[in-house]
Amino acid sequence: MQPHKTTAIPHASHRPSFRQRVVKDFRRNALIYVMLLPVIAFYGVFHYGPMYGIQMAFKNFSAGLGIAGSPWVGFAHFETFFSSFFFERIIVNTVLLGLYDLIFVFPASIVLALLLNEVRSRMFKRTVQSITYLPHFISIVVVVGMMVDFLSMDGLINQLIAFFGGEPLSFLRLPEWFRFLYTSSAVWQGVGWGSIIYLAAIANIDPSLYEAARVDGAGRLRQVLSITIPSIMPTIIILFILRIGSLMALQDEKILLMYNPMTYETADVIGTYVYRKGVLEASYSFSAAVGLFNSLINFALLFSANYMSKRFSDTKLM
Repeated sequence: MQPHKTTAIPHASHRPSFRQRVVKDFRRNALIYVMLLPVIAFYGVFHYGPMYGIQMAFKNFSAGLGIAGSPWVGFAHFETFFSSFFFERIIVNTVLLGLYDLIFVFPASIVLALLLNEVRSRMFKRTVQSITYLPHFISIVVVVGMMVDFLSMDGLINQLIAFFGGEPLSFLRLPEWFRFLYTSSAVWQGVGWGSIIYLAAIANIDPSLYEAARVDGAGRLRQVLSITIPSIMPTIIILFILRIGSLMALQDEKILLMYNPMTYETADVIGTYVYRKGVLEASYSFSAAVGLFNSLINFALLFSANYMSKRFSDTKLM
């Protein structure tokens, strides 16, 4: 009878330390880390570096004294903002435009991707994709310029209205039209580009699922509802969480180009208010406080959306 052989277990001291593992990994993937350096530098300089200026929100900033030398005022700027006459208006406008983005702009890309997936003609599908992608590459300045030309009193839209017997309207000066114009132009400019990731997710669906569904007698609509949408639901949830996290981070440049004092009632949002107070009125500390408040709200929304997704589904950011 042969003696029982035992396998020697390496002592913990023989295992590589954390530092050794890091050094080994760096040597093995040195080129990847080198490629990563520009990205790290970009975020370090333009995203994390400016965080030093957050303390301006709690100080009475003076250019002569600098950020470090300016006197502390605590939450005085926040209290001024919360008691401001414009507080309710800009919060309501920001939230409504953000909700319109979630309700209309976000689902538009999903619907377009589902429709394109059902198209059997490759030429027609590629043509539609190219046409819908192009607006994404148009500058916001050009987009707003096009809107001004089309919606002016002698523009194409008012000419069509007059042709059918209606009264021309100054759309960009009417507060009730601002939200519709902002949202509809966002759909037009972003629907094609936003559908790319959903088309990629649909392309990864196992074709055998559709074959089995057709054998069972499922039509194309039933296949979309029972296979396509559930298969891309994790992608939809992740992008939805990210979109909620930027609910109050609107396209401020676009709003600045579109709005005017006559449309402040529905167009003035946190971003434009910060611009007027910080740049035009040089109230740097006050605008920093308002901007910090907006960022904290977005962070809270992102954290809450991720928590709810983690609780009710298996999809989460972290």
